[in-house]
Amino acid sequence: MSILSPSPARVVLLCGPSGSGKSLVSARSGLPVLRLDDFYKEGDDPTLPLVAGSSDIDWDHPDSWDADVAVTAIVELCRTGRTDVPVYDLSLSARTGTEAVDVGRTPLFIAEGIFAAEVITRCQELGVLADALCLSRGPVRTFRRRFLRDLKEGRKSVPFLVRRGWRLMRLERSIVARQTGLGAYACGKDEALGRLAAAAVGRRPAAAPTPST
Repeated sequence: MSILSPSPARVVLLCGPSGSGKSLVSARSGLPVLRLDDFYKEGDDPTLPLVAGSSDIDWDHPDSWDADVAVTAIVELCRTGRTDVPVYDLSLSARTGTEAVDVGRTPLFIAEGIFAAEVITRCQELGVLADALCLSRGPVRTFRRRFLRDLKEGRKSVPFLVRRGWRLMRLERSIVARQTGLGAYACGKDEALGRLAAAAVGRRPAAAPTPST
């Protein structure tokens, strides 16, 4: 008697500006979650980009993130249900270890982070993409939520957080435009939860989005 292998899982990529509510939506969905922020490069990496006209590292630029390692982890989770990922300390800008992520036999999981849109096309080509969503709550609300969260968690120094916050508030609309241009569907919290619920039971709009050209 042959034993059928479980069907491969698929991923919903959840992006949006820092502070837009990605972690909150992920938690409320009840689905397993892969934190893409754990794939940041370390603070001494010579390839890290700088904010134009500043000595600050631009942690909001895709080049501050290791897309190749992130995609490898996503694909391994889809195919085997388990992978090892870095543990990243944002306050230290460093990886402090590794941990196992196990999604079991779930048919769907979320990979969330500000750079999730950067790997939409690759996940689609690899046949693992269920949906891609971009959260947006408006520049002012996002600024407030992001600053209070980062301050509470001690992610960076207060002057750095203020500079970053004002810069991202001015850039928010262009950030959303870039992510939707890469194929993510812009929506608010409630609509995102609805699409996640639909994808979890295999209903449309679980079909992969088509990135703009």
